[in-house]
Amino acid sequence: MKVGIPKESSAGETRVALIPAGVPALVKAGLQVAVESSAGLAAGFTDEAYASQGATVVSRSETLSTSDVLLQVRAIPPSNGLRRGQTVIGFADPLGSPAAIRDVAATGATLFSMELMPRITRAQSMDALSSMATIAGYKGVLLAANQLPRMFPMLMTAAGTVSPARVFIVGAGVAGLQAISSARRLGAKVEAYDVRPAVKEQVQSLGARFVELPLESADSEDKGGYAKAQDESFYRRQREMMLKVVAASDVVITTALIPGQRAPILITTEMVEAMQPGSVVVDLAAERGGNCELTRPDEIVHHKEVTIIGPSNPPALVPYHASQMYSRNITTFLLHLLGKEGAKQATFPINVDDEITRETLLTRDGAVVHPRVTQLLG
Repeated sequence: MKVGIPKESSAGETRVALIPAGVPALVKAGLQVAVESSAGLAAGFTDEAYASQGATVVSRSETLSTSDVLLQVRAIPPSNGLRRGQTVIGFADPLGSPAAIRDVAATGATLFSMELMPRITRAQSMDALSSMATIAGYKGVLLAANQLPRMFPMLMTAAGTVSPARVFIVGAGVAGLQAISSARRLGAKVEAYDVRPAVKEQVQSLGARFVELPLESADSEDKGGYAKAQDESFYRRQREMMLKVVAASDVVITTALIPGQRAPILITTEMVEAMQPGSVVVDLAAERGGNCELTRPDEIVHHKEVTIIGPSNPPALVPYHASQMYSRNITTFLLHLLGKEGAKQATFPINVDDEITRETLLTRDGAVVHPRVTQLLG
């Protein structure tokens, strides 16, 4: 069985699905590994590094045509030439782009989605969403610090005391908690808010103050631990109460995402205009439209002397370690799917009795098989 690593073709994508250090584990399992020439170069991994670890460096056409399994960062849109019997594993945006999943199904290829990894103990080492959110939270703070015309830490100097920057993190999931941690390391005074009251202790454990808004948010968390969408009246009241906190902040970093839906607007134009000149908003939900009303993906917007940064793919700004983490996630998942028999099997095994396999399987035998995606397709 041959595993292929194509070079990512999506605009701005600098990550690679497998790093050289990940090759030996696959070879040990009996797999051949073919890497498209220069696939890892943007992330800092050379063809020679792959070859030295036991991979074969080949052309793109050979990678796609001869591989039984394709490991990708972004599996959507599908690569040209997918065929029946091939298995593709990667981020597939199944809830946001169900029509693209149907296109993959039409090729006869089997597709697994890294986004739909169940949040259970057995799957923690395969949770690529959390890995990439960690990168995003860290990078979001650095983008803000680079743009802010003041320093983050409090300093006692001969020229007087420099007060710390005030940072407000909206959303305390993996990205938000990493942003809190990174901002605290830089010496900022940090506050954070999340619709899920249960994260209060996590926020406080990192040295930040949890902002409590007197809002009823019943059923605010799904079974996977993600925040659930609320109705518009909730978001309206939330924005009204949040205005004072935003206005007093030097930096606002937003991380609120709802799987498969447009990001909720949490930071309005009115809030931005209430901030002090030189303040910065970093919108880590830009790929889904953004949490800030003024966000434009992959652009830096200046409004009333406030800067709004909307990176649509923050992990791609740190491709070396983002690729390292993703490589570990996806290889662990692949070896889990193969099971004890590994590459000895004539065909790729699919055990739908296993929760991890069942929840991530999108297409099989020419059909879309994931219930949530078929429902979206009608």
